[in-house]
Amino acid sequence: MTLSTYLPAAPRRAVCPACLRAQSACICRWIVPLASRVELLVLQHPLEVRNAKNSARLLHLSLAGSRLEVGETFSAKALDALLHADGRTPLLLYPETPGDASLGIAPPPLLPSESFLHPERLRLVVLDATWRKSRKMLYLNPALQCLPRLALQDAPPSAYRIRKAHAPHQLSSFEAAVHALAQLEENPLYYRPLLAAFDGFVQQQAACIQQVTSHLNPE
Repeated sequence: MTLSTYLPAAPRRAVCPACLRAQSACICRWIVPLASRVELLVLQHPLEVRNAKNSARLLHLSLAGSRLEVGETFSAKALDALLHADGRTPLLLYPETPGDASLGIAPPPLLPSESFLHPERLRLVVLDATWRKSRKMLYLNPALQCLPRLALQDAPPSAYRIRKAHAPHQLSSFEAAVHALAQLEENPLYYRPLLAAFDGFVQQQAACIQQVTSHLNPE
């Protein structure tokens, strides 16, 4: 017999069924229920699911009618159904990047200007991943390459201080999606409560990080 035979199994931490985090780190208090005219579809890389700093699920729980799907590569049929459900026009939140041609990615099509007059017919597609992983997701899913893209205009610096960014304009998925929805619907005031909740979420995560750091490095 090994020593482990005599040791009781370590108790599993209670997990919140909504935010999928430990009950002690539950973020449901920051959920702000809102209904957006533009529908949100989040495609989340598997490595982000259990990342404590990830905010995409908080965004999904806040926005009524949004969808969050996890995967790096999606079947063409399943992805087409997600993108074009209910006859909405999908729009990818992603900047045009100079390296696309080197990956064999053609320039994205332009979205007809009249589409912006009817935000209730649009579906905003957000890739929740690191920049490197989002590039891989784009490369591995040709249907995403065929979508018109949306670039943010006059976005403020990120408040996501718990994650390292290479430049102030590099926002979290939460911030980028909220600013994009506000831009498409031309209603930034409507989405302010979400950004305020995001600030609370960041403060909570920063406090948790500080607590862990203090425990590992006591004075």
